[in-house]
Amino acid sequence: MHVEHHPLTQDFPELRAELQRLRRDDQRFAQQAEEYEVLDKRICRVEEGIELLDDASLARLKQARVALKDDLARQLKRAAGQCCGCGNACGG
Repeated sequence: MHVEHHPLTQDFPELRAELQRLRRDDQRFAQQAEEYEVLDKRICRVEEGIELLDDASLARLKQARVALKDDLARQLKRAAGQCCGCGNACGG
């Protein structure tokens, strides 16, 4: 089975500069990005059969990964001067 990793740099290539800057300058963002990467790697280990986990627990991990990625995406977009997706055309 092919397991796909979801690194932030791959999913947000247009925001690479903001990603690097926030990782360097924003401790909260850096911590969340690290948490996301650890979570993504764990999910991949489970999907590859390296680590055992029941389906319900895997689903919870995937939901947590999505929620964390959504939050990181909002922060990245704000840092780039774009609307964060709030629906109010905030532009930063």
